[in-house]
Amino acid sequence: MNKIYTEKWTKDCSFSIEYTEHIHHEETPFQVIDFYKSNTYGTFFTLDGLMMVTEKDEFSYHDMITHVSMAVNPNIKKVLIIGGGDGGTAREVSRYKSVELIDMVEIDERVVRLSQKYLPKTASKLESDKRINLYFEDGLKFVNDKEDNYYDLILVDSTDPIGPGEGLFSTQFYLDCHRVLTDEGILINQHESPYFEQYRKEMKRAHSKIKNTFEIAEVYQFHQPTYPSGHWLFGFASKKYHPILDHKPLIWEQFNLKTKYYNSDLHKACFMLPSYVKEELDKDE
Repeated sequence: MNKIYTEKWTKDCSFSIEYTEHIHHEETPFQVIDFYKSNTYGTFFTLDGLMMVTEKDEFSYHDMITHVSMAVNPNIKKVLIIGGGDGGTAREVSRYKSVELIDMVEIDERVVRLSQKYLPKTASKLESDKRINLYFEDGLKFVNDKEDNYYDLILVDSTDPIGPGEGLFSTQFYLDCHRVLTDEGILINQHESPYFEQYRKEMKRAHSKIKNTFEIAEVYQFHQPTYPSGHWLFGFASKKYHPILDHKPLIWEQFNLKTKYYNSDLHKACFMLPSYVKEELDKDE
């Protein structure tokens, strides 16, 4: 008999997937990792009981964390990924032959190794692309210790602001990101959801800190069916580039990348937020 994975989105709202096999369970010094197999979503994994990645919809997240920035500054050469242990973000960045360096900092090595085992398509480039350097350490300390003006792009592919991901939503972290980015640098960060109160609060806190740190700070949305409400956000912050005014669709399209979610028409549209989201982001937290 198949069993049910259930995640509580709020006190009275849950999300469930019927799974055929619970293929791995492990407790590391940082978190609890579980991998499951299902008919609808394929293999998926959770951290501390919260959904991280499914084979079926991971393309939405990884397209949108990566390609938006590359279509604003197609000359990005040095990229830092904080988190991203499943390998999907690194996979998408590695599709750009013009990128010269991809540093990926993941605090929990077991997330990477288990993703390589159970989600090989997502983690496919972590060992095969020589531009990718894996660092299994605290992303906060890594950025704090990094020299000034080093990276063109930082992608904060973090968990929610609890547990290992908590410090990646701090003012000091954003200040350090600003410092280690070049004058043309861009920061993309996981920005939570506007829909349920607990996530909306973290969205507002993150945006408030970032807009007080970076010269340009905008927010864009995408649809992630297996995340709470399905309505999820990324933050776009930069010292120089505006994500719409400096959008370069014709140049980006010359990369000739086949994507399942992102496209040039969607680029501008994803920054057009619902009224209630704009109102919440305008409020100081």
